[in-house]
Amino acid sequence: MARSRTQIGPDDETLWNLFRSGDENAFARLYQNYVQTLYHYCAHFATDRALIKDCIHDLFVELWKHRTTIGPTTSVRFYLMASIKRKLVRHLTAEQKLVSQDDMVNGRRVGDTLPGADPSHENLLIAHEEDSFMNDCLHQALEKLPRRQREAVHLRYFQNMSNEEISALMHINIQSVYNLIFGAMSNLKRYVTLENVSL
Repeated sequence: MARSRTQIGPDDETLWNLFRSGDENAFARLYQNYVQTLYHYCAHFATDRALIKDCIHDLFVELWKHRTTIGPTTSVRFYLMASIKRKLVRHLTAEQKLVSQDDMVNGRRVGDTLPGADPSHENLLIAHEEDSFMNDCLHQALEKLPRRQREAVHLRYFQNMSNEEISALMHINIQSVYNLIFGAMSNLKRYVTLENVSL
């Protein structure tokens, strides 16, 4: 599914190849196209905004430095999101701000032990919704999801990734992707209903 662009210009794959050949304008466009996406995605793993910005900056510095040895890709978005996740997790693990790798893999307790994204993050994710009442309900419901479910929902519905891409990015099998999304949808339906009743 093609993503809408606010500006007309070369597609991501073309920009990527231009960047690899040393085109600074293409590199700047890639940065502009993805800096917010990467920031919002990182907010699932850390609340330290300065650290997130540093990691994104470091990633793009490294990309430019190694541009001549970086290969082509058919999904710039997937490449960048996988790269920033590895970089951020390395930083967080080194600083002991993340739960154990075992908990990351099986998804248990993560939602309880890791602080979620701040409210402004969720507000940005659902800003395109027209109904402000449902915005509030959905915002509150998303915050209640376990981290792994929230990540799967973000990738599937806000980044329009396929289940196969989600599987690769989250290092889980396809069935686990289905389970996470199904569980998230069930929880969201329950949470939104509860919010409606309580308001």
